[in-house]
Amino acid sequence: MPRYHIWTIGCQMNKADSRRLADELERRGYAPTECAEDADLVVLNSCVVRQSAENRVVGRLTSLRPLKRLRPEARIALTGCMVGLEPDGLARRFPYVDAFCRPGDFQPLLALVRGADATQPAAPYAVTAYVPIIEGCDNYCSYCIVPYRRGRERSRPLAEIVCEIEALAARGVREVTLLGQNVDSYGHDLPDRLDLASLLEAVNALRGLTRVRFLTSHPKDMTPRLIDAVARLDKVCEHFCLPLQAGDDATLLAMRRGYTVDDYRRLVALIRECVPGAALSTDVIVGFPGEAEAQFQRTLRLLAELRFGTVHVAAYSPRPGTAAARLCDDVPPDAKKERLRLVEEQQERIAAEINAGLVGTEVEVLVEERVKGKWSGRTRGDKIVFFGDAADQRRRLVLVRIERATAWSLQGRLSAAGAGDNP
Repeated sequence: MPRYHIWTIGCQMNKADSRRLADELERRGYAPTECAEDADLVVLNSCVVRQSAENRVVGRLTSLRPLKRLRPEARIALTGCMVGLEPDGLARRFPYVDAFCRPGDFQPLLALVRGADATQPAAPYAVTAYVPIIEGCDNYCSYCIVPYRRGRERSRPLAEIVCEIEALAARGVREVTLLGQNVDSYGHDLPDRLDLASLLEAVNALRGLTRVRFLTSHPKDMTPRLIDAVARLDKVCEHFCLPLQAGDDATLLAMRRGYTVDDYRRLVALIRECVPGAALSTDVIVGFPGEAEAQFQRTLRLLAELRFGTVHVAAYSPRPGTAAARLCDDVPPDAKKERLRLVEEQQERIAAEINAGLVGTEVEVLVEERVKGKWSGRTRGDKIVFFGDAADQRRRLVLVRIERATAWSLQGRLSAAGAGDNP
């Protein structure tokens, strides 16, 4: 039986694409292997959102050159955002790569694959799964390469998405995360003009599914109707991923984000009013061109004010072809590093305080896997919980009484009372 190996870096869309590709390869008779050197087909699913990610992809590609020399019959493919509209430059740079596929388009790769279509039975699936619902982005934030690599927004038909999720639920999936570069734009390009709230209503009604999440949202496109859907639909988790990027109006304008700090404050206030106890996470970029120390301090103060459960922070790196790449990258690397450290340290304190407030309470956990002798799962607010129990709890909804908390996770014991809706 031929073997495949997929190496994935980057966002959840890449993870979803890799999962879909793996399913297709297994239907064609391929088996997975953890070791690239043992594989007949090696696929790298790439990310170039930041220079550090691109460097990792290039390093991984370079490491595969000896494999091609030793085993010329092995096939190597590159997909993801590193593959733009014109892959000829990549082909000259990496002549030992057999196929270059734009994000989500695996036809050049599948042409290399032997075996008949759809001959293998579907295997049991993970507890959770990502489901792309809209591809591409129309926003063209000045720092972002994604619209140039994934193209304009294209929504999948609602019936197609529902059918995929029904199939996943039949294979044991209990939670799905609906994905898009800008998930709030879902449906605007469809003939019936459905929206994300409509899709959430349809998915919420599916049997066998326990939870629904969605990401990533754009603050300027989140509507009261969507917030109301989260508030009233029982399977939709009360968790909003709402990238801020900067807490200074001049920086937001230079980033082309389309909202002000006060706009963002009002949106957070509306969410917390309509969905009490909602968990919020955000993304922040430090060291954007022209960001003075005073502007960074505004971002730091806003993060302290709004108190997110999770903050993903990255130092700015210019992406060739974007509008921001034409600006002077004038924040010194040491300053970027220090600003990143300050955000991370502040957020660690805030997350520790938020999580400490859960000690002594019971939380609902969807159990995903066993890690170092303990069961691991997540709350509806996306907090990681560990607990011990001898019975097989995988795929179950359980109640866990929290006994200890850190900034990163919660520890507890299984409650005497179990949660409903279990397989």
